Amino acid sequence: MTAELVRGQNHTLPQTRLEIRVSAGSPVVAGATLGDENGTVRGVEWIAHPGAHRLPGLEVSRQAAAGHRLAVDLEALPDEVHRVTVLLALPTGAGGPTRFGATAAPFVAVTGLDGTEIATFTLTGLDAESAVSALELYRRQGAWKVRAVGQGYAAGLAEMLADQGLAGAAELAASIQEAVARSLARSVAPPPPRTPEGDRVRHASGPSDAHPPTAPQPQPTAHPPTVHQPTAPQSATHPPSAPQPQPTAHPSTAPQPTASQPQPTAHPPTGTGPGTQTAPAAPTAAGPINYAHPRRQHAAPPPPPPAAPSAEPGQAPQPVAGDATGWSMDERLYNQIWGMFEDLARSAAAYRSAVDFAESRMGQELDRSLSDPRNRIGGTGDRAREEARAKRDELIARAREVLDRDLAQLAAEAAVVEPALPAAYAGWDNPVWHAHRIPMELPMALRIGDLHLPERTDLRIPLLVRLPLERGIWVDSGRTASEAAALMDTDRLRRLAMETAVLHAARLLAVYPPGEFSVHVIDPAGSAAGSLAPLVDAGVLAGPPAAGPGGVASVLAHLTRRVDLVQMAVRAGAADALPPDLDTGEQLLVVNDFPHGFDDRAVTQLRYLADEGPSVGVHLLMVADREDASAYGPVLDPLWRSLLRITPVADNHLADPWVGHAWTYEPPATPPGSRVLEQVLAAVTAARRAAGR
Repeated sequence: MTAELVRGQNHTLPQTRLEIRVSAGSPVVAGATLGDENGTVRGVEWIAHPGAHRLPGLEVSRQAAAGHRLAVDLEALPDEVHRVTVLLALPTGAGGPTRFGATAAPFVAVTGLDGTEIATFTLTGLDAESAVSALELYRRQGAWKVRAVGQGYAAGLAEMLADQGLAGAAELAASIQEAVARSLARSVAPPPPRTPEGDRVRHASGPSDAHPPTAPQPQPTAHPPTVHQPTAPQSATHPPSAPQPQPTAHPSTAPQPTASQPQPTAHPPTGTGPGTQTAPAAPTAAGPINYAHPRRQHAAPPPPPPAAPSAEPGQAPQPVAGDATGWSMDERLYNQIWGMFEDLARSAAAYRSAVDFAESRMGQELDRSLSDPRNRIGGTGDRAREEARAKRDELIARAREVLDRDLAQLAAEAAVVEPALPAAYAGWDNPVWHAHRIPMELPMALRIGDLHLPERTDLRIPLLVRLPLERGIWVDSGRTASEAAALMDTDRLRRLAMETAVLHAARLLAVYPPGEFSVHVIDPAGSAAGSLAPLVDAGVLAGPPAAGPGGVASVLAHLTRRVDLVQMAVRAGAADALPPDLDTGEQLLVVNDFPHGFDDRAVTQLRYLADEGPSVGVHLLMVADREDASAYGPVLDPLWRSLLRITPVADNHLADPWVGHAWTYEPPATPPGSRVLEQVLAAVTAARRAAGR
């Protein structure tokens, strides 16, 4: 289980061969210093930096980049070394940010060699600092631990190295920046907004739990919209999957999307939410089973089309739908949504940082002025207070002006993008659904809601998750899940949760080619009959909703057998040997009112489907109150953590580790009085009939 550290917190390292992954919003210099038992750096030979990137047991990058991987072998370090401090610094003279407060909060993850995260740390609260000690690995009583540090230095590298006891710190800092400048032509700029693999928006469970969104997995991803999982998300910069709000959307390192692998995560989103999951590899054997995305490319996508000219000289270019890299318009729009998520995350983070700085500066000025007893009474003290408040208000007003400008540009872009979205990305109120035809090809992603921040609640970023689904979804029907849920009647909340699940199932049915997606329902007590009526009446379910312990056991046995057989066929390269009655299309299991009607065996099977099902096309959509399953204790904790948690009411539960935002998730809903759901399900039925399915 990943430890998400806060400043000053430590965590035991279970192994000595590690990777330290750094994700930042702009290129940074990454290095590391070795310290003795007192934390003192004994000389330049104890520092790994771009000009001397390799030491015994330690290797860092040779250039500035938005993402780094540092290799550490603690057993190979000299015996005198008791501490390894990872440092980050902004390159000078590169035309980029000169302080960390002007860029997204850096994200650092300590992982094993297999990529499994051990501990993560988001460096929030930085402002005028241009160098920072991110974290340290230290030896204590023969065991190695990691501690989140986050100590910034406004004077940069020289001040930081001097603080660690290095003689000649200024000269070495200058030589490091010179080495970075020499390799600037090879430095890696922040990636363009692209899609994170999975949800990098982490949950506070997860919009990565977002990305924003894998999930923002967003994906990010952390991780927009994916949840990841802000793609970052990445890794991605997000959430909304993207909140990959990476809402948890659970979503996981901070999102850094790549061209071939489009939390949260926000990571923002993704989401990602509020780690990154990669798509299953396609089986090598011939046969009908291939769950890899059919349009996923492995080369750099084409650049975006040129933006429309500005209305007048000096003004920002007019927004254009599809203004992002991609192989198709759908991919361009998907990446553009991620870019909007990242821009909103950065703008809000910069504004909040400016407000915090203004408040802190006012407090410091008041402390200095009132430290003299003569100024505590009379006009001098009053004037000092007024001047300090006036400076604070001026700084906040400037920051708000910049934020409003950015938000207005994003709102204009959203107004252009939303009407151009394909059905899979569009809200239920989009007219595209009234002319929707069941596609013959699987889209890249699916919209499962919207994300927004309190700075402008009407600016909504679609929360997208990649298809095929890489993790299950949990619609939380508990009253303790959020403040909004606590004010709602229990029965009404559970009905809303099931209606939300039905909308997700209907959307999945509508975007898959005819006959390639089946929906099974477990409703042990039959309490969701009203909510399930649209699916039942349209005849789009694989069978009647299963009720009672017998129905639960039958459906779980059927899907467990399918997972077992397909896994064995894929591993053996014998896809053609599958039984002829086995449906190799993707399956969705909707579970209502868990754990009612589930015995221990059924619970074990459900956990198995959540863990193993997505890789072979079996997905889980649960409607449940976690407290109802509290009798199982920690046995079910892995189940909840493996799912992207969303709510049937608006709630700010998708945590974005990328910039520290809590994204508000808005569940999908059809317009009042609309029959769009019935029309879409009728189109699904007609397409299946025409295809002979």
